[in-house]
This record gives sequence, C-alpha cells and structure tokens, in this order.
Amino acid sequence: MGPVFIFLLLAAVCAGLFTGRIEAVSRASVEGAQSAVTLAIGLVGMMAFWLGMVEVLSRAGLLGGLARALRPLFRRLFPEIPDGHPALAAMTMNIAANMMGLVNAATPFGIAAMRQLDRLNTRKGTATDPMCLFLAINTSAVAVFPTGVIAARAALGSKDPAGIVITTLLATTVSTLAAVAACLLLARLPLFRSTRPPMTDEEMEPAPEPEFDAGPEGIDASSPPAWSAPRLSFAALVLAGAVACGIWGFGQMARSGLAAHEFRIALSAAVLPAIILVVVLAGWARKVDVYAAVVDGGREGFQVALRIIPYMVAILVGVGMFRASGMLDAVVAAVDPLTRAISLPAEALPMALLRPLSGSGAYAVMSEIMQTHGPDSFIGYLVSTMQGSTETTFYVLAVYGGEVSLRRSRHAIPACLVGDLFGVLGALLACRWWLG
Repeated sequence: MGPVFIFLLLAAVCAGLFTGRIEAVSRASVEGAQSAVTLAIGLVGMMAFWLGMVEVLSRAGLLGGLARALRPLFRRLFPEIPDGHPALAAMTMNIAANMMGLVNAATPFGIAAMRQLDRLNTRKGTATDPMCLFLAINTSAVAVFPTGVIAARAALGSKDPAGIVITTLLATTVSTLAAVAACLLLARLPLFRSTRPPMTDEEMEPAPEPEFDAGPEGIDASSPPAWSAPRLSFAALVLAGAVACGIWGFGQMARSGLAAHEFRIALSAAVLPAIILVVVLAGWARKVDVYAAVVDGGREGFQVALRIIPYMVAILVGVGMFRASGMLDAVVAAVDPLTRAISLPAEALPMALLRPLSGSGAYAVMSEIMQTHGPDSFIGYLVSTMQGSTETTFYVLAVYGGEVSLRRSRHAIPACLVGDLFGVLGALLACRWWLG
C-alpha cells in the first residue's frame, strides 16, 4: 500500500500545481480525512452488533462446527489453514453476506476472519497467502443480489430494477475466478513467494479472545454447553412459526399485486432479520447468555474502529486528492483508445476507473450516468452491473488490512486489480449478451 499511497499524493500535488487545481486538492485532503473518520464512526454500530453475533456463534460452539463442515470445500483454496479453524467459518459467513448484498453485516465477519488468519501468521505485518486470497475474493465481490444497486435503479424509475441480477452474477463470476487465479499464480512468483512455511497447530499464537481459544485442532478449546432438549424444541417451534409467518406475509404481498422488483427487495430485506433470529435461537438453545455475549463481543467494535481509522484516512485522502487534481480525468483520456477497442462506452469509463478507489464516488457516478442515459439503457445496465459485481478494492484493503496492521500486502493488490479489470470486461460481455 505504501507505493500506491505515495503515488496518489505525488501525482495529485504535481497535477494540482500544473493545472491550477491546487486549491481543490488542498480542500480534498481535509474533506477526505474528515469523511474517513465519519465513515469509521458510522461503522461502529454495525461492527459492534455483528461482532456480538459472532460471539454468540462462538460460545455456542457453532463456528468450529461450521469450519469443519466446510473444510472439504476450502481444502484446495486454503491448504495452510488447519482443520476446523474459526477463520474458515468467519470467511464463509463474510462471503455469504456479501453474496446477498449485506455489506454492513459482511464487514465484521471479514474483520473476524482477518484476525484469525493473523494468528496463523509468522510474519506480522506481512500478508499471508490465505489473507491475499481472502482479500481477492472479497474485492471481486461474489454478489448474487446487489440490493443497493437495485434500490438505486428503482428510485430512478427503472421498469425492471432487478434486471441486473443475471448480468451481475455473470460479471462477478468472471471477476472472482480471475482474482482467484491471479492470486494463486502470483503467489508462485519469486517476488511474492512466501519464504516461511505455514504455522502448525502447536506454533499457533495463543488467542487473546476467549471466543477463539484454539485447541489442538484449531477450534474452540472450551466445550460449548450441551443442547437443551426443551429449549431446542421451543426454538424449532419459533423458527417454524417465523417461516410460516414469512410465507403468509409474502403470499399477501404477491396477492396484493406487488411489483416483482419490490417483492425481490422485500425478500432480500428479510435475510438479515432471519440470520439474527437463527443466531439468537441457536445460542439460546445451547444455554448461552445471548445478551452478555452480544455485549462482550460488541465491545470489540469500538476497538476495531479505532484501529482502522488511520488506514482509512490515508486511503481516502490520497484518493480524494488524486481525483480533485484532475489526474483521474487524465487517466480516462489516456486509456480511451484501449476502451474503444473493446467497445466500452466512453461514458462508462469513469465508473470503471473509480470503482476500485471510492465506493461512494462510484455510486454517485453510477447514479449520474443513469439519470442522464436512463437506468434501462445499455449504459445504465453496464454501470449498474459494474457497481454490483465488484467491491471498492482500496477500501477493503484499508479496513481489513488495518485490522491486522498489514504493512506489506505482497500480491494482494495486483490480484485484486486483476479481478477489477475482469469485472469490467465481464460486465461488458454480460450486458451485451443479455441485452442482445
């Protein structure tokens, strides 16, 4: 990240002096720092709550069980991680939340995963191969239902706001496969190759948090409370009742003539409460003090925010100054001949370049393009698919890397940028195929 940050600052200052935009560059440095702190504070609440949910799962003994169940799937991707390690479960829940467009819920799980991966790290401050691969998968955004983009399309009057689901799924598949392949290939290059073997279970650092006290198999060493048969039966009845209420409620929506896209949005909105209900019932049935677990786990949310603020300030200031200096416009002009060769509309180019740098900036550009050209135009579909099929690369690196104080990201950035590039190409091909 160091060379990237230095390049952004030097390019912004030099371009600002050359073009006479130095006042805008100066203002962007102040606004970027303020927005970084505001954004981090805004994350505290969601982080505190969802880290509390992670604590409930851990005390109920479900994290280790989930990790062991998923080990066959992750064995080839993450061979360095011991069987049943909590990092596997945290990564799985992070990816699942991202797939449903639940970004706020995914972030705490991702932070928990990075924290666990760092326990396997013999070189603190340097990204391991599993860290790089996890970051690459995150930034390529395995998205199935991009709720935020669908809501924006609906607000702008699209006749089919959820029409981008298929194109987003195709584009995110391309970007994820490319990011994973790039990460695995780059890890073999001498420049990025790890020089130390992965830690064995005996070498693992003792866990500072009780919820991840690793035992001989890398899972929670403390035996979770046994299932209470009466509580489990009652929890099953509550869950069955909730499912029945959901079926009845959605049936009423369907009979009332609710538009298809509104029905999909309502269905997606039900996912988050459903996850909360399942976690709480599972913890309660396992005789876990759910309230105490949520409070204890939530305390970590404030510490996480404090740890990531410096990293977010650095990235958002650098990106803001780079954009204010006019360098982003210059890059757009420079690569325009290349984008014309692949028939990428010039109007969508700023979106493609801004997406890895600024999530809010890319969202604003997407909205402006759809306002100008219409959400159901080819360009409207294209920028919507770009927004939904990849993540804000440098934001993810700043938040997740900041949690474990990464100073050397190795091949994480190149792999993530390869995923971003193929995400744009995948979005272009998917939209051309889908729209004919």
